[in-house]
Amino acid sequence: MKQILSVTLFVSMMAGTLVACAQENKENRPSPPAKATGKAGNATITIDYSAPSVKGRKIFGSDIAPYGKIWRAGANEATVFEVDQDVTVEGQKLPKGKYGFFAIPGETEWVMVFNKTWNQWGSYRYKQEEDVIRVKVKSGKTPSLVEKLVYTVNNGVVNLSWENTSVSFTVK
Repeated sequence: MKQILSVTLFVSMMAGTLVACAQENKENRPSPPAKATGKAGNATITIDYSAPSVKGRKIFGSDIAPYGKIWRAGANEATVFEVDQDVTVEGQKLPKGKYGFFAIPGETEWVMVFNKTWNQWGSYRYKQEEDVIRVKVKSGKTPSLVEKLVYTVNNGVVNLSWENTSVSFTVK
């Protein structure tokens, strides 16, 4: 009986240590976790993402975020877009909930993708048939280099800026 109790206690302590290490490692990643929060009317929008840096690389139209291909809209885990009320995104209905948020970058137009599967690593398991909505938006240039990916939410306008590119869409 004492041996079973000792083994159980040891396994529990090891599991706790692994969880603590995993949490610590997430904070110490080269692309640290970040969060953007704001309002669209009465709805609260929260975007959880990892914020990679340019580090002298070409980002859009490269292997990092190729034109015409699905991109996780951040680094590490898929970016999570959450709304606490039903909203419309560029006029399309999006029910309250959590979504995997992806993008298909283009030179002048992007497709913003809201997918049912929010809890996944990157875009490796992304399945188009799980998309809830897709919206097309125009991209623009930033006035200067944006070293670290940043999302902002301001009065129903969600903006993604990184490298020399800025993409915005409206949420009502």
